[in-house]
Amino acid sequence: MNQLILIAAAAENNALGKDNDLPWHLPDDFKRFKALTTGHKIIMGRKTLESFPSPLPNREHIAITRDKNYKPKFPCTIVHSIEEALSLIAPTEDAFIIGGGEIYALAIPFATKIELTRVHAEIEADAFFPELDKDVWQLEQEVFHDKDDRHEYAFTYRTYTRK
Repeated sequence: MNQLILIAAAAENNALGKDNDLPWHLPDDFKRFKALTTGHKIIMGRKTLESFPSPLPNREHIAITRDKNYKPKFPCTIVHSIEEALSLIAPTEDAFIIGGGEIYALAIPFATKIELTRVHAEIEADAFFPELDKDVWQLEQEVFHDKDDRHEYAFTYRTYTRK
């Protein structure tokens, strides 16, 4: 059985980013993102795709856009709905939703798991992670990471599963 996993870093106010950029630099979170998503399909919105200077290695990129004539700057699969993106996931494989805010909101009804890095700060943003419904999502694990010379903010890795 495959899993659809939302993976995100969001501030206490669910802020994801501003002006198509991340508001923090958390190297250990990037390492975790790479470890979890490598070898899998990653599904994202057009703006998230455009924020990458090049494709992320060893991952199949699927981008959702309403623009029927969209031409990406590097090879990837272009689809026009969350349902079309999900139809490309085999029953035996896991896939990750990697952003942005609109795509997380579209995908959360289909998700089976959420890997959320909760950044312990309130951040000004224009993209937000959806509010988690405690009747739907159960916290399975959390690991705290304090701020240090490489991480401006403290954060907690939280793994949620659908009840």
